[in-house]
Amino acid sequence: MTRRRWETDGKLRWVILLVLTVIVIAGAGTYAAQAFQRFQAASLAASSADIASGGSSLPDQPFVLFRNTASGVGYGQAATVLLSAPGAERTVGGVACDRVYGTSGEVMCLRTNRGLVTSYEAAIYDRNWQEIRSWALRGIPSRTRLDEAGSTAATTVFVTGHSYAGTGFSTETVISPVDGGPGTGSLEDFALWVNGAQVSPADRNIWGVTFLPGQADSFYATAASNGRIWLVEGSVSSRKLTAVHDGAECPSVSPDGKRIAFKKNMAGTVTPLWNIAVLDISTGTETLLAETRNVDDQVEWLDNSTLLYGLGRDDAAGDSDIWRLGTNAESRPELFIQHAWSPSVVR
Repeated sequence: MTRRRWETDGKLRWVILLVLTVIVIAGAGTYAAQAFQRFQAASLAASSADIASGGSSLPDQPFVLFRNTASGVGYGQAATVLLSAPGAERTVGGVACDRVYGTSGEVMCLRTNRGLVTSYEAAIYDRNWQEIRSWALRGIPSRTRLDEAGSTAATTVFVTGHSYAGTGFSTETVISPVDGGPGTGSLEDFALWVNGAQVSPADRNIWGVTFLPGQADSFYATAASNGRIWLVEGSVSSRKLTAVHDGAECPSVSPDGKRIAFKKNMAGTVTPLWNIAVLDISTGTETLLAETRNVDDQVEWLDNSTLLYGLGRDDAAGDSDIWRLGTNAESRPELFIQHAWSPSVVR
């Protein structure tokens, strides 16, 4: 190849690279603009729920914290209703969140900051909706939990892939002190033990932390490797995960610490159908509940015998409802809060 031909080909490659870069940036900008337009449309539409005035602090009485998905003012913001009146007016806190979880004194918020360059963030607020601290997340918000005392937070994000369906996703789950002290780093770096043998760190995902009542060091989570999924019991101090049950995803420990609710893939394929099951910790007995719709959520306990979870609306993109279901096999789902997502029960 002559020097002139080599220079010409080199310039052509740079031109092609520049054109592809412009196309990618334009595509990202278009996607961000469309996402922002959808958010704006939902925010400016007529309200589909009763919004109360105020919202300067969390309620003094037991309440449910959730993400408001009702169109109109407050769409996408953290909101509360009294536990005694879940169908009454909701109070929005003025803080936009994709996922929320709370205690009587703190609110954990995971959110997407949309723009030409989209970024992701975790933030903790006090009971007066004043930000305590925030930090960047490495991917799309998925799950979050606080321990009972509000001293420790867990976050799960999608680093690649947008859902737990299929095999093309990768997660990062981190447990961090609320006060800003050093965190665990990715739970994928913890030792994972299954049937007495340690599993190689390669090809594993950990997600969906739930803390044991009154024990910020002890937790349950989901672990997956080589096509298998386990419920694992974890310890922050020992940096260890131990498999205790097969096929349990996104666990949630009951208030009395005796049972774990989780979603279970009944389809057995890469296109899942997740139903809800409950595991008795002491006996190992698993009970499948009577919710036949696809529940892609980390359920919350309303009390020791009732669960809450979110389901998207088929007829309205971006909208969802919170449903209630008893933990006995005969119980049937009941609508609990309309236009809501990511429930957290605070007493």
